[in-house]
Amino acid sequence: MKKILAFLVIFGTVGWRSSSGSNDLLLSYCFQFRELYENIATGSVTPDSASRAFSATMQSIRHIAFHQDSCYQDSLRLVFPLRGYTPVESIGGKGRGYRPEGFDLFDRNVKGSHPAHDLFIRDKNHDLRDDRTGKPVDILAFSAGIVLDIESQWVPASGRRGGNYIWIYDPCLNGLFYYAHIGKITVKPGNWINRGDKIGEAGRTGLNATRRRSDTHLHFMFLRLDNQNLPVPENTYDWLMTARVAGK
Repeated sequence: MKKILAFLVIFGTVGWRSSSGSNDLLLSYCFQFRELYENIATGSVTPDSASRAFSATMQSIRHIAFHQDSCYQDSLRLVFPLRGYTPVESIGGKGRGYRPEGFDLFDRNVKGSHPAHDLFIRDKNHDLRDDRTGKPVDILAFSAGIVLDIESQWVPASGRRGGNYIWIYDPCLNGLFYYAHIGKITVKPGNWINRGDKIGEAGRTGLNATRRRSDTHLHFMFLRLDNQNLPVPENTYDWLMTARVAGK
């Protein structure tokens, strides 16, 4: 298992491989993550209880997914999340939209922060297609990792701000990547995703993203886990600016 994971993380050329027992365990942790995230969204768990449950779940996931000797600096080959787009033309506000102050993943009543970057596509008529190519815009995995949770059936009545989303855990960076406002999702929980893999297509899902005034974009966030396995926002602007552009 250790050798397989080392190969996966360093070279990123094959999918997640494990015994059926290990895969079942991973999926059970994905279910725990999903259940907790839903409970936070509905307010059925207190922030303190949510943070404790999150810490325990992420510690378990990290235990089966990470080995120190399998992660090296030169393995970090990041891919810009929108196929065919450069960072300069896509990142909203030249990175000034990143506002981490006040962020709390566990308290749904906390608002006003934006610890993420909005990555815009050319879609003036809001038809979810690139204005130049006439085709949907692929969302690509920024880095390698394990899909922990997805939402692919968002409806406006839910009032959820993120719409359709994907959570991916990167064991080398020890953090969670969150992609939101997605139209179509092409991955499932438990999948190992290599950097640059297609994980979905740009969309307009989410409470504010559906509104006419909102330009079509991908909400992109990274939360690094601290020594207690709790999420801390980290600015990905420099990473995005130097990421490899695919399909350009």
